[in-house]
Amino acid sequence: MTEDKPGAKGPKSDDEGGGKAPATNFIKDIINEDIRNNKNNGQVITRFPPEPNGYLHIGHAKSICLNFGLAREYAGRCHLRFDDTNPEKEEMEYIESIMEDVKWLGFDWGKHLYYASDYFEQLYEWAVKLIRDGRAYVCDLSAEEMRQYRGTLTRPGKESPYRNRPVDENLDLFKRMRDGEFPDGSRTLRAKIDMASGNINLRDPAMYRIMRAEHPRLGKTWCIYPTYDFTHGQSDSIENITHSICTLEFEIHRPLYDWFVEQLGIHHPQQIEFARLNLTYTVMSKRKLLQLVKENHVSGWDDPRMPTISGLRRRGYTPASIRDFADRIGVAKADSTVDIGYLEHCIREDLNRKAPRIMAVLNPLKVVITNYPEGKIENLKAENNPEDPSMGQREVPFSRELFIEQDDFMEVPAKKFFRLYPGGEVRLKYAYIIKCEEAVKDAGGNVIELRCTYDPATKSGESTVERKVKGTLHWVSAVRPAMCEVRLYEHLFTRENPDDTEEGKDFLDYFNNDSLKVLPSCPVEEGILSARPGDKFQFLRHGYFCVDPDTVPGKPILNRTVSLKDSWAKIQKAHQ
Repeated sequence: MTEDKPGAKGPKSDDEGGGKAPATNFIKDIINEDIRNNKNNGQVITRFPPEPNGYLHIGHAKSICLNFGLAREYAGRCHLRFDDTNPEKEEMEYIESIMEDVKWLGFDWGKHLYYASDYFEQLYEWAVKLIRDGRAYVCDLSAEEMRQYRGTLTRPGKESPYRNRPVDENLDLFKRMRDGEFPDGSRTLRAKIDMASGNINLRDPAMYRIMRAEHPRLGKTWCIYPTYDFTHGQSDSIENITHSICTLEFEIHRPLYDWFVEQLGIHHPQQIEFARLNLTYTVMSKRKLLQLVKENHVSGWDDPRMPTISGLRRRGYTPASIRDFADRIGVAKADSTVDIGYLEHCIREDLNRKAPRIMAVLNPLKVVITNYPEGKIENLKAENNPEDPSMGQREVPFSRELFIEQDDFMEVPAKKFFRLYPGGEVRLKYAYIIKCEEAVKDAGGNVIELRCTYDPATKSGESTVERKVKGTLHWVSAVRPAMCEVRLYEHLFTRENPDDTEEGKDFLDYFNNDSLKVLPSCPVEEGILSARPGDKFQFLRHGYFCVDPDTVPGKPILNRTVSLKDSWAKIQKAHQ
């Protein structure tokens, strides 16, 4: 089963095609005004600039959809640019995974793939210019001394004793920094701005630091690396970005962004900030996600419990569902937290239309139909998807012995229990009405088998008698079942906001140790054996499942994407 791909005009929302105009937001309002004023000659050029120090998560997906989506909507372009300025934390693995994730979401940067490291020579020359202009100097303070000199939000900073070095001395020292003459961390190049500024980012920020680390692309070519603040705006400028869209935590950095491009007299992109995505029952910090991976709390970056794009993909989420989610939550200026149930609602809506149905029993209880002929196997017709009749039907084998769910039987039925109990009748989905005649127990008193009879006149679709029962059960034949490993997932954390920790606790104190439950051998319709990794199904009454990449021939591994229960849809309906 292949993933859907958006067309040339990009992914459509549910409203498109119905005559509604695309939803607006404050960023589109800014762009629309720029176009009316012919700013940037009416062009819209955006970029998605990830740091290759980890895998992308659902928050990055929002930014990807926003930046690439705006470029499409305004017939512009979006660049993919890696901010690879910190080689101590960067790896080619991360670069490759990021490109895979962007493409999987349905977006293409075309020929516009860039790296901040492409601009290292130009950035160095611009740093030299700022030194010559008296706007930058080499500082010998240690990292700890710089923090002490920097001041606080209520106390101004103190000027470095090296702030007024002569220009020629700064030029000489900076060149020697590049040539590798000095130890790591012994000197930095700093911008000379204002140590008394109310914005701490303007208190002579570092522009370059000495770091002997092998770069994933450039190897050991450089031993000094530009900081993010010095690199970001200039990279945007080089690429002629018109609208530099970033998350809200960079708002306080915008004056510094502006200061650098203004001092250099180069193209000045417009930085626009929007609120980042926060989801309940998970964390979005790359540092914390890396900790989960490194300390083996999860199986890797693509663990289906992780909020990473690769984790969501492995769990069974589709590109369309994530794009739909990003579109629905919209773009705002104020930080907020979105209920993870909203994301689950989007994947349910998508898979409900696309996923073929199949029967699987997760906690099997054997049933023997005593009056059904021994050795007989009957192929019954079952619909693949009631939401899409064009998906047709399949055949499911019916036999004397089969499996139902353990909780579909109660020896002493509770009130309004409409499933199976001694003397009770139910319909087997697509098959016959059966009656429980006897419950067989083991030495410990546990029910291990049901003896039932069937009514041959009640065959589904061909019934010759008018008989109605309240319960309908799914089942799997015991003759040719596919015995599968099924993995059930719950929220990664027990606390709605694991970042909001109680005193003396860490976010890991709220890790959900029951977030993964493995069922090693579950009977599933034999048709699952032909499924490929990534294929998705709805298990009747259980939810949506995806074939895991680790599946081996003859024994599929199935990850539960999401259950059938949709609390978010009920909440929406209640407020309509």
